[in-house]
Amino acid sequence: MLRRVFPALAAILLASLGMAPTAGAAGLPDLPAVSPVTSCASLAGLDLAGATGAKTTLAASEVAGSSPYCKVTGTIAPAIRFEVRLPLAGWTQRYLQTGCGGLCGNLRIDAGKAEGCTPVTDGRIVLASTDMGHQGNATEWGEDKQKREDFAFRGVHATALAAKALIRAFYGQPQRYAYFSGCSDGGREALMEAQRFPEDFDGIAAGAPALNFTVQNSFHHGWLARVNTDANGKAILLADDARALYKLALATCDKLDGLADGQIDDPRRCRVNPALLLCKGAYEAGKCLTADKVEAARLVYQGARSAKGTALEVGPLQPGSEEQWIGVFVPTTPDGRIGSAMFAGDTINHLLFTPNPATPYTPKTFPFTEAMYRSEEPARALYSADNADLSGFARRGGKLILWHGWSDPHISPLNTIDYFERAGLKMGKARRDAMTRMFLFPGMGHCSGGDGPSEFPLLANLMAWVEGGTAPSVMQAHRAGQTAEGLPVGISGGAQSGQQAGPPAGMGPPRKVLPPRSRPVYAYPAVARYSGTGSTDTAASFKAVTPAPVNGVAKWIGAGR
Repeated sequence: MLRRVFPALAAILLASLGMAPTAGAAGLPDLPAVSPVTSCASLAGLDLAGATGAKTTLAASEVAGSSPYCKVTGTIAPAIRFEVRLPLAGWTQRYLQTGCGGLCGNLRIDAGKAEGCTPVTDGRIVLASTDMGHQGNATEWGEDKQKREDFAFRGVHATALAAKALIRAFYGQPQRYAYFSGCSDGGREALMEAQRFPEDFDGIAAGAPALNFTVQNSFHHGWLARVNTDANGKAILLADDARALYKLALATCDKLDGLADGQIDDPRRCRVNPALLLCKGAYEAGKCLTADKVEAARLVYQGARSAKGTALEVGPLQPGSEEQWIGVFVPTTPDGRIGSAMFAGDTINHLLFTPNPATPYTPKTFPFTEAMYRSEEPARALYSADNADLSGFARRGGKLILWHGWSDPHISPLNTIDYFERAGLKMGKARRDAMTRMFLFPGMGHCSGGDGPSEFPLLANLMAWVEGGTAPSVMQAHRAGQTAEGLPVGISGGAQSGQQAGPPAGMGPPRKVLPPRSRPVYAYPAVARYSGTGSTDTAASFKAVTPAPVNGVAKWIGAGR
């Protein structure tokens, strides 16, 4: 309790006991470094069944390098694989668990968005992650009720319990602070933790969360695949068409914020009319659209609806995301793969129903109806992290950062905005704002990339809030592969960093070479506005402005839960 309420005083007292403090990141208290009290090899013999609630097998070995650690891998019965990395020296009493994207099935620790967070970049934090109970990309595991539960929530929670038990055994004391960070399905996992297991983590970062999992992977991706496939099974919109639509979106909406800078700051204020690109003669790729392409684009911007016009998802993809559609549901050639068909098919036919459909659905045969939405309710209760009541997490002092790119081609940012607004309605805005911040990044794609600044010190800000009480009001963001000063740099985060949950290789748009750009991204609802002087590619040239509010509560079939 002393260390939780008075971290600075605790550091002094612990230092007097011979536990010297280590330097922390900006805004973080200097927590004393803690050394192991037992050998790495001895951890393999631990019985963690009491901690995890199931038989747990372990293996342990030391990993050399600039930041050596004890690597513990294990399996929590029946099949949840996990890995924990425990620093052999200099541990700063912090624990970070990272999420897994897509339908998981792989074990990878990915502490992205960690620039300026020295406990992570210097290897002085315990790291962990899990494959969530199944291995590989095949979805036959959906036949198993236990594996569905392991994926939905048990894998992440059980891994947290195992990691904390290993920390206590290795260092002779528990972690001082526990964090979770994930994007895409990792963002869903993050919110699931805050909702179902509020005691697991002190600070949680949920990026582009697939919180409406069942809708996202049936109606949303199914709709994108359906409206972009013609009667012969060929793709309608192709990469050149998406680029033409992107140019139209910028021409229509870029200046709405008073600055023509190649990014749309709030696409909700924008309406793109693809009919303006209708060919007046023969079709010219990248310059105009045929009538069927215009209609396909209109339906993408509209979002999934029933024949009666009922919205079947929170909201559609936003203007400015068009180039990011390439590789997700817009291929390069008419015979190219439409990824959204695969995403929807895997989930609809293997994860959502009991029993699974005897005849597999395709985007063409899947019913976009209110009755189908209601039939997904049992799966929603299992998988979706849409409970806006975060009272349990608030009571234990937890802090939550929501973040999303406006140009996300997988998950509409309207989902995250709707969740944030519903949390305010459920808990009261004052209580929500005491423990939650949301950041929306113009021009940013899915978890990273895109034309806008998409790298920022997420973990440093989260830890500073939890440990120092400083709620983040702004994230200084820069384009991927650049520093705020425009110098080349790898994706932030050190040895364990990387883009989280982005599209598989070959499924995204080709990377552009863009000039350096840094921008402040303010906590919602504030936005950055050009001050009138200085470079428009430099963060210092912008200030915070709070525009007229836009109602972020969605009107759709699932509203009012």
